[in-house]
Amino acid sequence: MLAEEGVYHASASTLYRILRKRKAIQHRLETKKPVKNHKAIPILVTGPNQVWAWDITWLKSDVIGLFKYAYTIIDLWDREIVGWAIEDTESDEHARRLFERVIRDQNSNPHIIHADNGNPMRGVSLGVFLDNLCVTRSHSRPRCSNDNAFIESWHKTLKHTVGYPVFFTSLVHARTWYANFVAWYNNEHLHSSLGYVTPHQRRTGAALDIYKKRNRTILAAKERNPLRWRTGKVKTYDALPVSMSCRPILKAA
Repeated sequence: MLAEEGVYHASASTLYRILRKRKAIQHRLETKKPVKNHKAIPILVTGPNQVWAWDITWLKSDVIGLFKYAYTIIDLWDREIVGWAIEDTESDEHARRLFERVIRDQNSNPHIIHADNGNPMRGVSLGVFLDNLCVTRSHSRPRCSNDNAFIESWHKTLKHTVGYPVFFTSLVHARTWYANFVAWYNNEHLHSSLGYVTPHQRRTGAALDIYKKRNRTILAAKERNPLRWRTGKVKTYDALPVSMSCRPILKAA
């Protein structure tokens, strides 16, 4: 953001080095440390609405043991949340209605839809609907949550944000809060995996102009003081490669 405003203090690596020295970078609490898994299989994603991932997460209610269920669909190209719903139950019927609405609103069918192995994800109603649209269904390997890493990362961002409610008192409360958070995430959140632009900026192509503004600021700083770049290499912002990766795709029978 400073680079967009014409201000340059130091590279990102320098700032992280200072943070590490001050022990200001720690793993988030209440989560397990990442573990290594088998190598991912690359999937070419060249634009929006090609590969979607989706999942259901539980939202605590004000009654112990009862939950609300948040259905969320994310586009792998730009990490934008293209559709969501919150219901009182888990059901492939709810999922089917969500996909019907999102596909209608986007006016486009994705090539691949990835999910884990839960019952709603493999439900007959949803499966028949997607098969009729010739959409390839893929599912994570058993006990491998990292196969659906993009949507799992969304859930972590969602539930570790400042202001996340301890519990939701009603569907209206849950849906209102969720709608506001999705709007912020899509339109204001600077996503680290996208070169610190918002998902919507990535989706619309506005990210390219932002990268150019930042790069002009950084290159001008290098001209003023080239000794700060001893190797001569300059870290600039670039458009992300169109080749993306996810865990092995397993087509549903």
